Amino acid sequence: MPNRSRRLMRALVTLTATTSVALTLTGVAQAQDRDPGTLVGSTASPAPIPGSVDARRITYWSVGSQNEPALSTGGVHLPPGEAPEGGWPVIAWAHGTSGLGDDCAPSVVGPTLPDRDFPYLTTWLDRGYAIVATDYVGLGTPGVMPYLDGKVQAHSVVDSVAAARELEPTLSNRWVAIGQSQGGGAAVTTARYATEYGGDGLDYLGAVGTGVPANIELALLPLGPGVPPVAIPDGLTSYVFYILAGLRAAHPEIDLNSYLTPLGRQWVDTAETQCANPFHDAVSGLRLGDMFSRPLAQIPDVYGLLNDYMGVPTSGYDRPVFIGQGLRDVDVPAPSALSLAAAMTANGEPLTFRTYPGDHSQTFRDSQPDAIAFVDRLFGR
Repeated sequence: MPNRSRRLMRALVTLTATTSVALTLTGVAQAQDRDPGTLVGSTASPAPIPGSVDARRITYWSVGSQNEPALSTGGVHLPPGEAPEGGWPVIAWAHGTSGLGDDCAPSVVGPTLPDRDFPYLTTWLDRGYAIVATDYVGLGTPGVMPYLDGKVQAHSVVDSVAAARELEPTLSNRWVAIGQSQGGGAAVTTARYATEYGGDGLDYLGAVGTGVPANIELALLPLGPGVPPVAIPDGLTSYVFYILAGLRAAHPEIDLNSYLTPLGRQWVDTAETQCANPFHDAVSGLRLGDMFSRPLAQIPDVYGLLNDYMGVPTSGYDRPVFIGQGLRDVDVPAPSALSLAAAMTANGEPLTFRTYPGDHSQTFRDSQPDAIAFVDRLFGR
């Protein structure tokens, strides 16, 4: 959906939607309006961020991979006390990989790594920021979440803020996006498209991404029969299956199953229902080269397809972006983010880039003081 305005998107959604919808979900009311950012309903949050007040789980309309109306869920978490003049400043939180199964949605079960993520998020609450946390389209709602589809994730983020403000009048219209890992890519892609996607009355200020999975599409290009011939780290194997499952759902026209062996189809099918931690364990020792019946490079314009699906943009940013990268990160190796930073810098984008000595999770924690200083400046605090 590059270079399309929110108005055009709303027109596309209206054209593809039926004239009325009678949708009933547990704990939410019926909704007739499928415009992106429209709140469907809310319930008490089953997974509140520690320190939050009156946490709610929301269901709202967003946009899926085929530009169709799609449901997403998320959480709204308020800090304690009275809202300041103008309302609580908003952090739109984009979570890391939790899995593709509906029972993996963080708004229901909490984050994949609560000992890491909850302290990080509580720190923002303690500083007087409200948190709006999308689950992304397809996670806990109909369909398969298009894993690493940056533009769909960006819409989920933007639309969650609009829906949250419909629910909670004490939220400011001023907001930033923050994310880690999968969510780091979502936050940075949101930074590229937030102004275009808009959101009625929203004032987007900037974004923070750590462990951003940039240029990962390049690692998929060599995959095929016998490539790679050995097992790779288990976490990376599960990420590939998640990518293939999301790509298959988002682009049925490529007939991805025809590139997979029966074993490959079995594991991509399994990926659609699995949460991250047990799936990491389940794929231990598998060789990705055994999953393919023919090379992915035979997909017509495979690089263009993958780049459009999951490529992190290198230009077109109109607000400041902060990216933090760990030099010992094996989930998202440093060259991934370094190459993104180099391209953004060459394009004159408003980037602040920092490296840290730790791994994927340690960098997430270590970067928070720098992220706080960056976000406080955006809000003029």
